[in-house]
Amino acid sequence: MPKVIVTEFLSLDGVAQAPGGPEEDTSGGFAHGGWHMAYGDETLRKWVMSGINDAAGFLLGRRTYEIFASYWPIAPEAPQEVAEPLNTKPKHVATTTLSDPLEWENSTVLQGEVPEAVKALKNGDGGDLYVIGSTALTQSLVQHGLVDELRLMITPILLGGGKRIFPEDGALRRMSLASHEVMSTGGILATYVPD
Repeated sequence: MPKVIVTEFLSLDGVAQAPGGPEEDTSGGFAHGGWHMAYGDETLRKWVMSGINDAAGFLLGRRTYEIFASYWPIAPEAPQEVAEPLNTKPKHVATTTLSDPLEWENSTVLQGEVPEAVKALKNGDGGDLYVIGSTALTQSLVQHGLVDELRLMITPILLGGGKRIFPEDGALRRMSLASHEVMSTGGILATYVPD
């Protein structure tokens, strides 16, 4: 049965907004875009590539889909090891504002309510689905108990505010540490699974 695996870059204070670049997501006045870029190393590169290569497909929120769809199909030569799997593997998009057909190759809109659509994918025959970015989608998946693994790169930086991936609904959710690795830059790669 396919698993839903959330992969996120998180600041030490739990922010996941705009880790990749200054203009990635400035909503809410967020001014620290690109905060995680100085913390990468070879360990992180292997971790990211493992996730992208192992994924049978991706679950994306609308904003992440639009950011990725505007970049990866025309990405420069250097990141083709990332671009090729992102471009060719199936992408399932949680959105109420976009409709099929989507422009980015192998992308479709999740039909109906997101929790039910994701449950249907999890009950299918495909492989594991990876969530990248997509803070609102991740919150919904956590809230509905649909996340099988949380793979987090925890960066030693405090951002003071921004979008987060965990719902603030007062629910207690116990997790167990499945694996971890410390990066040369002080970041921690940690995988958690629900108890």
